[in-house]
Amino acid sequence: MKRIPFLILGSGPTGLGAAHRLQELGRTDWLLLEAAPEPGGLAASFVDPQGFTWDIGGHVQFSHYEYFDRAMIEFLGADGWLHHQRESWVWIRDRFVPYPFQNNIRRLPPEDLDRCLQGLVEITRTPRPTPANFGEWIDAMFGPGLAEVFLRPYNAKVWAFPPEMMNTSWVGERVAVTDLGRVLHNLAFEKDDLSWGPNHTFQFPKRGGTGAIWKACASRLPADRLQFNTRVQRIDMAQREVTTADGRKFHYDSLISTLSLRHLIQFTGQHALQPAADRGLLYSSSHIFGLGLRGQPPPELATKCWMYFPESNCPFYRVTVFSNYSPHNVPDISQHWSLMAEVSESVHRPVNRAGLLEEVIQGALNTRLICSREEIVSTWVYRAEHGYPTPGLHRDPCLAEILPVFEREGIWSRGRFGAWKYEVSNQDHSFMQGVEIVERLVHGRPEITVPDPNHANSGKHPWPFHRWQTQTGNSP
Repeated sequence: MKRIPFLILGSGPTGLGAAHRLQELGRTDWLLLEAAPEPGGLAASFVDPQGFTWDIGGHVQFSHYEYFDRAMIEFLGADGWLHHQRESWVWIRDRFVPYPFQNNIRRLPPEDLDRCLQGLVEITRTPRPTPANFGEWIDAMFGPGLAEVFLRPYNAKVWAFPPEMMNTSWVGERVAVTDLGRVLHNLAFEKDDLSWGPNHTFQFPKRGGTGAIWKACASRLPADRLQFNTRVQRIDMAQREVTTADGRKFHYDSLISTLSLRHLIQFTGQHALQPAADRGLLYSSSHIFGLGLRGQPPPELATKCWMYFPESNCPFYRVTVFSNYSPHNVPDISQHWSLMAEVSESVHRPVNRAGLLEEVIQGALNTRLICSREEIVSTWVYRAEHGYPTPGLHRDPCLAEILPVFEREGIWSRGRFGAWKYEVSNQDHSFMQGVEIVERLVHGRPEITVPDPNHANSGKHPWPFHRWQTQTGNSP
């Protein structure tokens, strides 16, 4: 059987990034296999029977890469995007507090404000030792008040793991640290502090949800090199052969896998790696709930993008006003609006799956997102078994043990759950992981995103990358 020089598993952003770059380089010697009937992976979108569009979670798009920006314009066109100023909030103590919460504690009730301020003063007076885990990092960086009021309950909901089981190497630009002087300034001048973070502005597809991006990407690739409804069953590393559930066999030279690294271990029969996977490859599942609503959003939600919910009166940790991302996410924006809620699940935080939709609806009532069940005209439910790769305490040494085993055999595991690095698992990171592994395999150029997340997140990267500038023959 003829060997395929580049075999790609999965048509999420990473797999499509690899295919796109190979095609752009004029390579026709690749094939992509996808278990689902359509592209997108965890970035796919769905339309329910009532005409509401839903994503698998509250995706927003911002970028660290010029190449990615160029690709997005290529896929949807300059007029295919809507641009937003982020409005994110925390619902706590029966009120909205702007995000980042720690910079806006002036909005809290006096007793909570005092607790948070006392904690901030305490950590300035009493230096703490280097944190050994994320829980200790929270306490050291924010003090006991902020930790107890917001950060610990919220992180327990979003990660579904105790913070003491997580490392701190992922934090980077993901968590805003607290500047006491800034907090006091905001308090004295009654000022909201809203602009922190890389996603304070973002873009979203005008039509079709996030999945429209990846459908457009796939549509630009040769149809005969995309095989959907093709599920991997076994990978023979010695023979460099992939067997699918329908019995077909594909021989490859290089395998770019965007499967869950846990599944890759299973399919290749590398049982010796299972203890490392069990120790280091933690993850949570994501339950996504769409509430299609009649009428118009209340004034307090009219311009909000998403909201965080740390308290126990609702099961969700985040809710997106999805109709605010695009008017085409609902059947008729003059008559409908929509909310999308996310609930995390893990072995440390189990959920009652059968009753979870009812809990979400009651939570929406408890938090005053909706006033009545009569507003709901549509519900949509989706469960992603692999929702978020958890940056556990043992993740990095386990990845250092697992990934080289595959790379020595020509298997390159990349993507949200292929590389298992939460800090570089957004759409831009994932797409560029596919692009970069192709550049490594074809031109011998070093990757930046997987091996050096801090560098990847340090700013906007030109194309070609600065780290390639000493090499000759850079391709556009």
